[in-house]
Amino acid sequence: MPSIDVVDLSRLQFALTALYHFLFVPLTLGLSLLLAIMESVFVMTGRPVWREMVKFWGTLFGINVAMGVATGITMEFQFGTNWAYYSHYVGDIFGAPLAIEGLMAFFLEATFIGLFFFGWDRLSSLGHLIVTWLVAIGSNLSALWILIANAWMQHPVGAHFDPATMRMELSSFYKVVFNPVAQAKIVHTVSAGYVVGSMFVMSISALYLLRGRHRELAKRSLTVAASFGLASALSVVVLGDESGYMAGLNQQMKIAAIEAMWQTEKPPASFTVFGLPDAKTETTHFAIRVPWVLGLIATRSLDTPIPGIKQLVAAAEQHIKSGLVGYGDLVKLRAAHATTVPPDMRGPLGDLGYALLLKRIRPDIEHATPAQIDAAALSTVPDVPVLFWAFRVMVGFGFYFILLFAIAFYLASRRMLDQRWFLRLALWSLPLPWLAAELGWIVAEYGRQPWIIDGVLPTFLGASTEPVADLWFSLFGFVLFYSTLAVVDVYLMVKYVRLGPPPEAPGAPLRAALAADGN
Repeated sequence: MPSIDVVDLSRLQFALTALYHFLFVPLTLGLSLLLAIMESVFVMTGRPVWREMVKFWGTLFGINVAMGVATGITMEFQFGTNWAYYSHYVGDIFGAPLAIEGLMAFFLEATFIGLFFFGWDRLSSLGHLIVTWLVAIGSNLSALWILIANAWMQHPVGAHFDPATMRMELSSFYKVVFNPVAQAKIVHTVSAGYVVGSMFVMSISALYLLRGRHRELAKRSLTVAASFGLASALSVVVLGDESGYMAGLNQQMKIAAIEAMWQTEKPPASFTVFGLPDAKTETTHFAIRVPWVLGLIATRSLDTPIPGIKQLVAAAEQHIKSGLVGYGDLVKLRAAHATTVPPDMRGPLGDLGYALLLKRIRPDIEHATPAQIDAAALSTVPDVPVLFWAFRVMVGFGFYFILLFAIAFYLASRRMLDQRWFLRLALWSLPLPWLAAELGWIVAEYGRQPWIIDGVLPTFLGASTEPVADLWFSLFGFVLFYSTLAVVDVYLMVKYVRLGPPPEAPGAPLRAALAADGN
């Protein structure tokens, strides 16, 4: 059994904390907008049941936000503890969106969340509605800046390597913000969060209807969730197609691994619906393919080839050889104390990251043998079976959500929400959007390996040098802490779902209706 080193433990720790944190992020995104929609209906109609809905779902939203903050803060510190060289190497670029997220989005969200909970009797109906929308906007802005930072790791633009500082330096903040990969990732991920929020509201509403409790609240909540969820589920599929196109342009190895496409196919490439990929024999057994689909998704054309894994490994080998030339040029530039890079050296220096893959094999990479170069090139292939199945299960869930929300929308429009088969189906579907979201992150992050910054910095070089025992200790601490939070979160959610919406105080419906009318 292979030993687990510092890099593996650092990756495991960050993966566990990130996946756990992302249990709360999509629900925050989805519930915040649903609350804003529900309160907008309350202000327009003045019907107290809509106010009751906002307060009930707002309580569950507050529990979720508290857990999300508690689990998200620890992730920020890991960049400085477990990934110190990564933070040093790209801190000027990666740190900027994180700082903006904290200053602009997080503080905006946190400030108005307080007003949301304590301002019901202190603000007018319109004023409280504005607060609720600002909570939703703050939540989405927070996700926007985090995803901009992550997209830069997938497709680094607006930055250059400076041989004088031996770091990546920011050259265009505009390009970082408007990175095309970021645009596709933002809309796809946020839409997935809306699906999570919609499913959460629909499933709990279905539970109430099955038990004959809070029927008026449950029917209206389910109707809103069905409409919003259907639009969101359709958006996830459409915008996921755009993410596939961006990956086809910028992360071709990820696309080839997702498809288990060992050889370049004739364009347009077919999409493998089902198969059993075998990495040892580099074949996919029992493959069921749909012609043209992959070519249309990844290239938007019928005549552009999509390179296979073997061809991409060969291309990586050439990048490594070029990067070795750049490594030699870098030594010369450092010896001459040069502050600028001559034009003839920019190409090889651009491939420096590929040459650094050899550092895992030998420290003196300038003396690498052809066999070692081949091994480094082969290391650019991520785990094909994991990506193949994670992607297909995720996509399968996506189409299932469209069908489920479409059925819910039809039944709601026909006032037939008492169908017990549907209510049971909606209830048992509750965990599926979270599973789909986590699989999406596995595809995005695991598919980028062996890079922490695609084509620029290998993952193993970004990790800190610290004792393995310390990492085991902190990993155990995180597992214990997060498990405790999970128990608390489930307990609180179940408690308040069982309690249901609190009864209105005497006279509250009349006061709410008068406030909505501006009296």
